[in-house]
Amino acid sequence: MASSAAFRSLARRSALLPSAIRPSLVPAAQIRLHSSKHPKNFEAPTSEDLSELRDRVQDFTRREITEEKLGDAGLLGITADEDVGGLALGYQAHCIVMEELSRASGSIALSYAAHSQLCYLPDLIAGTSVGALAMSESGAGSDVVSMRTTAKEVEGGYVINGPKMWITNGPDANVIVVYAKTEPDKGSKGITAFIVQTDYKGFSCARKLDKMGMRGSNTGELNFDNVFVPKENVLGKVNGGVRVLMEGLDLERLVLSAGPLGLMQASLDVALPFSHQRKQFGTPIAHNQFLQGKLADMYTKYQASKAYTYTTARVVDEEGLIKTQDCAGAILYAAERATECALDCIQVLGGMGYTEEMPASRILRDAKLYEIGAGTSEIRRMVIGRAFNKEYAHFST
Repeated sequence: MASSAAFRSLARRSALLPSAIRPSLVPAAQIRLHSSKHPKNFEAPTSEDLSELRDRVQDFTRREITEEKLGDAGLLGITADEDVGGLALGYQAHCIVMEELSRASGSIALSYAAHSQLCYLPDLIAGTSVGALAMSESGAGSDVVSMRTTAKEVEGGYVINGPKMWITNGPDANVIVVYAKTEPDKGSKGITAFIVQTDYKGFSCARKLDKMGMRGSNTGELNFDNVFVPKENVLGKVNGGVRVLMEGLDLERLVLSAGPLGLMQASLDVALPFSHQRKQFGTPIAHNQFLQGKLADMYTKYQASKAYTYTTARVVDEEGLIKTQDCAGAILYAAERATECALDCIQVLGGMGYTEEMPASRILRDAKLYEIGAGTSEIRRMVIGRAFNKEYAHFST
Protein backbone atom coordinates (compact mmCIF):
# COMPACT_ATOMS: atom_id res chain seq x y z
CA MET A 1 0.00 0.00 0.00
CA ALA A 2 1.24 3.53 -0.81
CA SER A 3 2.56 5.28 2.27
CA SER A 4 4.09 8.61 3.20
CA ALA A 5 7.47 6.89 3.60
CA ALA A 6 7.27 5.47 0.07
CA PHE A 7 6.54 8.86 -1.47
CA ARG A 8 9.20 10.56 0.67
CA SER A 9 11.83 8.13 -0.63
CA LEU A 10 11.21 9.62 -4.09
CA ALA A 11 11.69 13.12 -2.70
CA ARG A 12 15.01 12.23 -1.08
CA ARG A 13 16.33 10.60 -4.26
CA SER A 14 15.48 13.62 -6.40
CA ALA A 15 17.22 15.95 -3.96
CA LEU A 16 20.54 14.18 -4.68
CA LEU A 17 20.43 14.97 -8.40
CA PRO A 18 22.49 17.75 -10.04
CA SER A 19 20.68 20.92 -10.99
CA ALA A 20 19.32 21.18 -14.53
CA ILE A 21 18.99 24.96 -14.77
CA ARG A 22 19.46 26.24 -18.31
CA PRO A 23 19.30 29.74 -19.80
CA SER A 24 15.96 30.60 -21.35
CA LEU A 25 15.30 32.14 -24.75
CA VAL A 26 11.89 33.40 -23.59
CA PRO A 27 11.55 37.22 -23.55
CA ALA A 28 12.05 38.48 -20.01
CA ALA A 29 8.72 40.32 -20.03
CA GLN A 30 6.82 37.06 -20.30
CA ILE A 31 8.51 35.04 -17.55
CA ARG A 32 8.90 35.31 -13.81
CA LEU A 33 11.45 33.67 -11.58
CA HIS A 34 9.54 31.48 -9.17
CA SER A 35 12.26 29.93 -7.07
CA SER A 36 10.24 31.06 -4.05
CA LYS A 37 7.41 28.83 -5.26
CA HIS A 38 9.60 25.74 -5.05
CA PRO A 39 10.61 24.02 -1.82
CA LYS A 40 13.96 24.80 -0.21
CA ASN A 41 16.94 23.19 -1.97
CA PHE A 42 14.63 21.88 -4.68
CA GLU A 43 16.07 19.73 -7.48
CA ALA A 44 13.89 18.54 -10.35
CA PRO A 45 13.04 14.82 -10.12
CA THR A 46 14.13 12.43 -12.87
CA SER A 47 11.71 10.90 -15.37
CA GLU A 48 12.20 7.58 -13.57
CA ASP A 49 11.16 9.13 -10.25
CA LEU A 50 8.11 10.71 -11.85
CA SER A 51 7.13 7.42 -13.48
CA GLU A 52 7.43 5.65 -10.14
CA LEU A 53 5.34 8.36 -8.50
CA ARG A 54 2.62 7.87 -11.12
CA ASP A 55 2.59 4.11 -10.49
CA ARG A 56 2.30 4.64 -6.75
CA VAL A 57 -0.48 7.20 -7.05
CA GLN A 58 -2.39 4.87 -9.38
CA ASP A 59 -2.06 2.13 -6.77
CA PHE A 60 -3.21 4.55 -4.09
CA THR A 61 -6.32 5.63 -6.03
CA ARG A 62 -7.48 2.03 -6.32
CA ARG A 63 -8.00 2.10 -2.56
CA GLU A 64 -10.16 4.35 -0.40
CA ILE A 65 -9.43 8.04 -1.00
CA THR A 66 -10.12 10.57 1.75
CA GLU A 67 -8.49 13.86 2.72
CA GLU A 68 -6.82 12.23 5.71
CA LYS A 69 -5.56 9.28 3.68
CA LEU A 70 -4.13 11.71 1.12
CA GLY A 71 -2.38 13.40 4.03
CA ASP A 72 -1.12 10.09 5.42
CA ALA A 73 0.38 9.30 2.01
CA GLY A 74 2.07 12.70 1.89
CA LEU A 75 0.20 13.75 -1.24
CA LEU A 76 -1.21 16.98 0.20
CA GLY A 77 2.20 18.61 0.43
CA ILE A 78 3.73 17.73 -2.94
CA THR A 79 5.38 21.14 -3.39
CA ALA A 80 5.73 22.05 0.31
CA ASP A 81 8.98 22.02 2.29
CA GLU A 82 9.83 18.79 4.08
CA ASP A 83 10.24 20.60 7.40
CA VAL A 84 6.47 21.28 7.44
CA GLY A 85 5.60 17.76 6.31
CA GLY A 86 5.71 18.21 2.54
CA LEU A 87 7.37 16.06 -0.12
CA ALA A 88 9.24 18.90 -1.90
CA LEU A 89 8.79 17.25 -5.31
CA GLY A 90 7.81 20.18 -7.57
CA TYR A 91 5.15 20.83 -10.18
CA GLN A 92 5.65 17.90 -12.53
CA ALA A 93 4.90 15.67 -9.56
CA HIS A 94 1.97 17.88 -8.56
CA CYS A 95 0.48 17.50 -12.05
CA ILE A 96 0.92 13.72 -11.93
CA VAL A 97 -1.00 13.49 -8.66
CA MET A 98 -3.73 15.79 -9.98
CA GLU A 99 -4.05 13.78 -13.21
CA GLU A 100 -4.22 10.38 -11.53
CA LEU A 101 -6.70 11.55 -8.89
CA SER A 102 -8.87 13.02 -11.66
CA ARG A 103 -8.71 9.76 -13.56
CA ALA A 104 -10.17 8.04 -10.49
CA SER A 105 -12.55 10.85 -9.44
CA GLY A 106 -12.87 14.34 -10.86
CA SER A 107 -14.56 15.53 -7.68
CA ILE A 108 -11.88 14.34 -5.29
CA ALA A 109 -9.19 15.83 -7.50
CA LEU A 110 -10.96 19.19 -7.61
CA SER A 111 -11.19 19.32 -3.82
CA TYR A 112 -7.55 18.22 -3.64
CA ALA A 113 -6.52 21.07 -5.95
CA ALA A 114 -8.41 23.70 -3.93
CA HIS A 115 -7.01 22.34 -0.68
CA SER A 116 -3.43 22.11 -1.93
CA GLN A 117 -3.29 25.84 -2.65
CA LEU A 118 -3.12 26.32 1.13
CA CYS A 119 -0.68 23.51 1.86
CA TYR A 120 1.91 25.57 3.65
CA LEU A 121 0.13 24.90 6.97
CA PRO A 122 0.99 21.60 8.75
CA ASP A 123 -2.61 20.62 9.59
CA LEU A 124 -3.57 20.99 5.94
CA ILE A 125 -0.60 18.96 4.76
CA ALA A 126 -1.49 16.22 7.25
CA GLY A 127 -5.10 16.18 6.04
CA THR A 128 -6.52 16.79 9.49
CA SER A 129 -7.95 20.12 8.31
CA VAL A 130 -9.61 21.08 5.02
CA GLY A 131 -8.62 24.25 3.17
CA ALA A 132 -10.44 26.56 0.75
CA LEU A 133 -9.76 29.75 -1.18
CA ALA A 134 -12.44 32.48 -1.08
CA MET A 135 -11.99 35.04 -3.80
CA SER A 136 -15.02 35.04 -6.12
CA GLU A 137 -18.39 36.67 -5.42
CA SER A 138 -21.71 36.54 -7.23
CA GLY A 139 -20.90 39.85 -8.93
CA ALA A 140 -17.13 39.39 -9.03
CA GLY A 141 -16.14 36.27 -10.93
CA SER A 142 -13.82 36.99 -13.84
CA ASP A 143 -13.70 40.61 -12.66
CA VAL A 144 -12.48 39.63 -9.21
CA VAL A 145 -11.16 43.12 -8.37
CA SER A 146 -14.78 44.33 -8.22
CA MET A 147 -15.34 42.28 -5.05
CA ARG A 148 -17.51 43.84 -2.34
CA THR A 149 -16.16 42.03 0.73
CA THR A 150 -14.37 44.48 3.03
CA ALA A 151 -11.90 44.22 5.87
CA LYS A 152 -11.91 47.19 8.25
CA GLU A 153 -8.91 47.67 10.48
CA VAL A 154 -9.65 47.64 14.21
CA GLU A 155 -7.54 47.28 17.31
CA GLY A 156 -5.56 44.04 17.03
CA GLY A 157 -6.76 43.04 13.59
CA TYR A 158 -9.50 43.39 11.00
CA VAL A 159 -13.26 42.87 10.76
CA ILE A 160 -14.42 41.18 7.54
CA ASN A 161 -17.89 41.67 6.07
CA GLY A 162 -19.32 40.36 2.82
CA PRO A 163 -20.27 37.30 0.74
CA LYS A 164 -18.20 34.82 -1.23
CA MET A 165 -19.58 32.55 -3.94
CA TRP A 166 -18.59 29.33 -5.78
CA ILE A 167 -16.08 28.38 -3.10
CA THR A 168 -14.74 24.85 -3.59
CA ASN A 169 -14.53 23.04 -0.22
CA GLY A 170 -16.40 25.97 1.35
CA PRO A 171 -18.99 23.86 3.21
CA ASP A 172 -16.29 21.57 4.63
CA ALA A 173 -13.34 23.89 5.20
CA ASN A 174 -11.61 24.49 8.52
CA VAL A 175 -9.27 27.15 7.14
CA ILE A 176 -9.98 29.62 4.33
CA VAL A 177 -7.80 32.18 2.59
CA VAL A 178 -10.13 35.14 2.09
CA TYR A 179 -9.54 38.15 -0.15
CA ALA A 180 -11.15 41.40 0.99
CA LYS A 181 -10.83 45.12 0.32
CA THR A 182 -8.91 46.91 3.04
CA GLU A 183 -8.94 50.18 1.07
CA PRO A 184 -11.89 49.99 -1.37
CA ASP A 185 -11.01 53.26 -3.10
CA LYS A 186 -7.66 51.88 -4.27
CA GLY A 187 -9.11 49.13 -6.45
CA SER A 188 -6.64 46.30 -7.02
CA LYS A 189 -4.08 48.01 -4.78
CA GLY A 190 -6.43 47.92 -1.81
CA ILE A 191 -7.07 44.16 -1.51
CA THR A 192 -5.59 42.01 1.29
CA ALA A 193 -5.47 38.25 1.82
CA PHE A 194 -6.39 36.81 5.23
CA ILE A 195 -6.22 33.36 6.81
CA VAL A 196 -9.61 32.75 8.41
CA GLN A 197 -10.64 29.79 10.56
CA THR A 198 -14.23 28.77 10.04
CA ASP A 199 -14.90 28.58 13.79
CA TYR A 200 -14.47 32.36 14.03
CA LYS A 201 -17.63 34.09 15.21
CA GLY A 202 -19.67 35.52 12.33
CA PHE A 203 -18.60 33.05 9.67
CA SER A 204 -21.25 30.88 8.05
CA CYS A 205 -21.85 28.77 4.97
CA ALA A 206 -25.14 30.05 3.60
CA ARG A 207 -25.72 27.04 1.34
CA LYS A 208 -24.11 24.20 -0.53
CA LEU A 209 -24.59 24.68 -4.27
CA ASP A 210 -26.43 22.03 -6.29
CA LYS A 211 -24.06 21.64 -9.24
CA MET A 212 -24.36 19.92 -12.59
CA GLY A 213 -21.06 18.08 -12.14
CA MET A 214 -18.24 17.63 -9.64
CA ARG A 215 -20.98 16.64 -7.21
CA GLY A 216 -18.59 14.88 -4.87
CA SER A 217 -16.72 18.16 -4.32
CA ASN A 218 -18.77 20.49 -2.16
CA THR A 219 -19.05 24.10 -3.31
CA GLY A 220 -20.64 26.79 -1.20
CA GLU A 221 -21.79 30.35 -0.71
CA LEU A 222 -20.07 31.87 2.32
CA ASN A 223 -20.99 34.82 4.53
CA PHE A 224 -18.68 36.92 6.70
CA ASP A 225 -20.66 38.93 9.26
CA ASN A 226 -18.33 41.04 11.40
CA VAL A 227 -15.70 38.30 11.46
CA PHE A 228 -12.73 39.44 13.53
CA VAL A 229 -9.35 38.27 12.20
CA PRO A 230 -6.16 38.98 14.17
CA LYS A 231 -3.50 41.01 12.35
CA GLU A 232 -1.15 37.99 12.48
CA ASN A 233 -3.49 36.30 10.00
CA VAL A 234 -2.70 38.73 7.18
CA LEU A 235 -1.18 36.71 4.33
CA GLY A 236 1.57 38.69 2.68
CA LYS A 237 1.35 42.47 3.02
CA VAL A 238 -1.65 44.67 3.73
CA ASN A 239 -3.05 45.84 0.37
CA GLY A 240 -0.79 43.25 -1.28
CA GLY A 241 -3.48 40.65 -1.83
CA VAL A 242 -3.53 40.92 -5.62
CA ARG A 243 0.19 40.18 -5.70
CA VAL A 244 -0.39 37.08 -3.53
CA LEU A 245 -3.18 36.10 -5.89
CA MET A 246 -1.34 36.73 -9.16
CA GLU A 247 1.89 35.04 -8.04
CA GLY A 248 -0.01 31.79 -7.54
CA LEU A 249 -2.46 32.09 -10.43
CA ASP A 250 -0.15 30.81 -13.18
CA LEU A 251 0.82 27.77 -11.14
CA GLU A 252 -2.82 27.15 -10.22
CA ARG A 253 -3.71 27.06 -13.92
CA LEU A 254 -0.82 24.72 -14.63
CA VAL A 255 -1.76 22.21 -11.91
CA LEU A 256 -5.47 22.40 -12.79
CA SER A 257 -4.66 21.61 -16.43
CA ALA A 258 -3.82 18.09 -15.26
CA GLY A 259 -7.44 17.63 -14.13
CA PRO A 260 -8.81 17.44 -17.69
CA LEU A 261 -5.96 15.05 -18.54
CA GLY A 262 -7.22 12.62 -15.95
CA LEU A 263 -10.78 12.95 -17.22
CA MET A 264 -9.65 12.27 -20.80
CA GLN A 265 -7.84 9.19 -19.57
CA ALA A 266 -11.01 8.17 -17.72
CA SER A 267 -12.98 8.53 -20.97
CA LEU A 268 -10.51 6.22 -22.71
CA ASP A 269 -10.64 3.80 -19.77
CA VAL A 270 -14.37 3.45 -20.41
CA ALA A 271 -14.54 3.66 -24.20
CA LEU A 272 -11.68 1.34 -25.20
CA PRO A 273 -12.71 -1.83 -23.31
CA PHE A 274 -16.39 -1.28 -24.10
CA SER A 275 -15.81 -0.85 -27.83
CA HIS A 276 -13.79 -4.08 -27.99
CA GLN A 277 -16.36 -6.06 -25.99
CA ARG A 278 -19.53 -4.72 -27.61
CA LYS A 279 -20.42 -6.59 -30.79
CA GLN A 280 -22.78 -5.60 -33.57
CA PHE A 281 -23.20 -7.50 -36.86
CA GLY A 282 -20.98 -10.19 -35.35
CA THR A 283 -17.88 -8.05 -34.83
CA PRO A 284 -16.58 -5.70 -32.10
CA ILE A 285 -17.64 -2.13 -32.82
CA ALA A 286 -13.99 -1.06 -32.36
CA HIS A 287 -13.27 -2.79 -35.69
CA ASN A 288 -15.55 -0.27 -37.40
CA GLN A 289 -13.51 2.49 -39.05
CA PHE A 290 -15.86 5.23 -37.85
CA LEU A 291 -15.32 4.13 -34.24
CA GLN A 292 -11.58 3.69 -34.77
CA GLY A 293 -11.40 7.30 -35.93
CA LYS A 294 -13.26 8.53 -32.88
CA LEU A 295 -11.03 6.54 -30.50
CA ALA A 296 -7.93 7.75 -32.35
CA ASP A 297 -9.06 11.37 -31.96
CA MET A 298 -9.69 10.89 -28.24
CA TYR A 299 -6.25 9.39 -27.74
CA THR A 300 -4.50 12.07 -29.80
CA LYS A 301 -6.23 14.90 -27.94
CA TYR A 302 -5.18 13.37 -24.64
CA GLN A 303 -1.55 12.93 -25.69
CA ALA A 304 -1.29 16.45 -27.16
CA SER A 305 -2.79 17.99 -24.02
CA LYS A 306 -0.53 15.89 -21.81
CA ALA A 307 2.57 16.98 -23.74
CA TYR A 308 1.65 20.67 -23.34
CA THR A 309 0.99 20.42 -19.60
CA TYR A 310 4.08 18.41 -18.70
CA THR A 311 6.40 20.41 -20.97
CA THR A 312 5.25 23.56 -19.19
CA ALA A 313 5.67 21.90 -15.78
CA ARG A 314 9.15 20.67 -16.67
CA VAL A 315 10.26 24.19 -17.58
CA VAL A 316 8.97 25.38 -14.20
CA ASP A 317 10.88 22.65 -12.35
CA GLU A 318 14.10 22.57 -14.34
CA GLU A 319 14.50 26.23 -15.25
CA GLY A 320 12.55 27.89 -12.47
CA LEU A 321 10.58 29.87 -15.06
CA ILE A 322 6.88 30.36 -15.71
CA LYS A 323 5.34 31.62 -18.93
CA THR A 324 1.91 33.05 -18.27
CA GLN A 325 0.67 32.22 -21.76
CA ASP A 326 1.67 28.58 -21.46
CA CYS A 327 0.01 28.08 -18.08
CA ALA A 328 -3.18 29.62 -19.48
CA GLY A 329 -2.75 27.79 -22.78
CA ALA A 330 -2.29 24.38 -21.15
CA ILE A 331 -5.56 24.51 -19.23
CA LEU A 332 -7.40 26.20 -22.11
CA TYR A 333 -6.47 23.42 -24.51
CA ALA A 334 -6.87 20.50 -22.10
CA ALA A 335 -10.24 21.68 -20.77
CA GLU A 336 -11.85 21.97 -24.18
CA ARG A 337 -10.38 18.67 -25.37
CA ALA A 338 -11.65 16.91 -22.22
CA THR A 339 -15.23 17.94 -22.95
CA GLU A 340 -14.86 16.70 -26.53
CA CYS A 341 -13.41 13.37 -25.36
CA ALA A 342 -16.23 12.89 -22.86
CA LEU A 343 -18.82 13.51 -25.59
CA ASP A 344 -17.03 11.04 -27.85
CA CYS A 345 -17.00 8.50 -25.02
CA ILE A 346 -20.78 8.80 -24.72
CA GLN A 347 -21.14 8.35 -28.48
CA VAL A 348 -18.93 5.24 -28.48
CA LEU A 349 -21.10 3.72 -25.75
CA GLY A 350 -24.29 4.53 -27.64
CA GLY A 351 -27.41 3.95 -25.56
CA MET A 352 -25.37 2.86 -22.54
CA GLY A 353 -23.52 6.16 -22.66
CA TYR A 354 -26.80 7.96 -22.06
CA THR A 355 -27.53 6.04 -18.87
CA GLU A 356 -26.19 6.52 -15.36
CA GLU A 357 -25.12 2.88 -15.28
CA MET A 358 -21.92 3.95 -17.01
CA PRO A 359 -19.66 6.81 -15.82
CA ALA A 360 -19.54 8.61 -19.18
CA SER A 361 -22.14 11.25 -18.30
CA ARG A 362 -20.40 11.98 -15.00
CA ILE A 363 -17.10 12.45 -16.81
CA LEU A 364 -18.77 14.90 -19.21
CA ARG A 365 -20.38 16.90 -16.41
CA ASP A 366 -17.10 17.00 -14.50
CA ALA A 367 -15.07 17.98 -17.57
CA LYS A 368 -17.27 20.97 -18.43
CA LEU A 369 -16.31 22.71 -15.19
CA TYR A 370 -12.75 23.19 -16.40
CA GLU A 371 -13.98 25.47 -19.19
CA ILE A 372 -15.66 27.68 -16.57
CA GLY A 373 -14.00 27.44 -13.14
CA ALA A 374 -10.68 29.09 -12.23
CA GLY A 375 -11.08 31.43 -15.21
CA THR A 376 -13.27 30.74 -18.22
CA SER A 377 -11.91 29.71 -21.60
CA GLU A 378 -12.65 33.23 -22.80
CA ILE A 379 -10.60 34.77 -19.99
CA ARG A 380 -7.72 32.38 -20.68
CA ARG A 381 -7.67 33.50 -24.31
CA MET A 382 -7.57 37.11 -23.12
CA VAL A 383 -4.65 36.29 -20.79
CA ILE A 384 -2.70 34.78 -23.69
CA GLY A 385 -3.49 37.76 -25.92
CA ARG A 386 -2.39 40.25 -23.28
CA ALA A 387 0.85 38.32 -22.79
CA PHE A 388 1.51 38.75 -26.51
CA ASN A 389 0.73 42.47 -26.22
CA LYS A 390 3.44 42.81 -23.56
CA GLU A 391 5.94 40.71 -25.47
CA TYR A 392 5.53 42.67 -28.68
CA ALA A 393 4.88 46.10 -27.16
CA HIS A 394 8.10 47.48 -28.72
CA PHE A 395 6.54 47.08 -32.18
CA SER A 396 3.82 49.58 -31.19
CA THR A 397 6.18 52.40 -30.22
